[in-house]
Amino acid sequence: MTEVTKDLMLFSGRSNKPLAESIAQMLSISLSKVKITTFANGEIFARYKHSVRGIDLFILQSISNYEEGSVNDALMELLIMCDAAKRASAHSVTAVITHFGYSRQDKKSAAREPITAKLVADLLMVAGVDRVITVDLHQGQIQGFFDKPVNHLTALPIFANYFNSMNLDNVCIVSPDVGRAKAAKKLADLMGCELAIMHKSRPAHNKAEISNVIGEVKGKTCIVNDDIIDTGGSIVAGVQALKLKGAGDVYVCATHGLFSGQAFELLEAADIKEVVICDTVPVPLDKQKGKFKVVSVAPLLAQAISNVFNNVSVSELFDPDFAL
Repeated sequence: MTEVTKDLMLFSGRSNKPLAESIAQMLSISLSKVKITTFANGEIFARYKHSVRGIDLFILQSISNYEEGSVNDALMELLIMCDAAKRASAHSVTAVITHFGYSRQDKKSAAREPITAKLVADLLMVAGVDRVITVDLHQGQIQGFFDKPVNHLTALPIFANYFNSMNLDNVCIVSPDVGRAKAAKKLADLMGCELAIMHKSRPAHNKAEISNVIGEVKGKTCIVNDDIIDTGGSIVAGVQALKLKGAGDVYVCATHGLFSGQAFELLEAADIKEVVICDTVPVPLDKQKGKFKVVSVAPLLAQAISNVFNNVSVSELFDPDFAL
């Protein structure tokens, strides 16, 4: 009788292949091959170069802009890869979504608006995803949009380890708005320091106004923690508000660095000591200099994939007490 074996395969879309290669190396496997092309009219084609029948298959993709295409291309590419895997009789398909695009629209803030985070979740379910592994969703309730398991990891311990290694004095973690306060409090607990919260309003998309800072920041080394840096406008407005309150050095950390438009130039010109982001979204090598620092989530994701594959608990990975 043929021996039944369980195999793991890790594939990557085109949006964040360097991170997938790092994870594969940590898992002591080779990144499996898939052919992905874009036709002249913009349609995407994907075909696995290995048999995936009976395989526990992991697909890594960042739903964000990348060199070959847009955030919409990244999403469609992921859906097509999932569909191809299910039609090829894969045993299970786990989408490792390092940045969950469209997550900022997770509720209706006004009449006649979409809830695109739910729409993306529905698309992934229809495409055949059996499980999602993701990092720092914009809001935790997005997990409830799925009818399948979601392992929601956090980069907070990575940031805590990074800043603790710098031996900064008189540190205060700053939440850029009330919605981020809970996560910022976890980071403050990990670092054993105080918390401050900024009150932010948005008069329009990608525009922010800081009306107040709750907490004592005068003379303190402030670390502003957010999940996403997009145009950089919110961060710069927050840094200016902190400086007006007498803050000392200001550091910024965020899990996902989208850096749309002139974000790099805007942040470089701001009174910020350092901007620390993760590699959930690729950062161009020529931008990884000056005040920009990239820390990797590869060890975290590699451990999560290993635990899921081996049916081991992953709770320690999304518990802030977990440290790499």
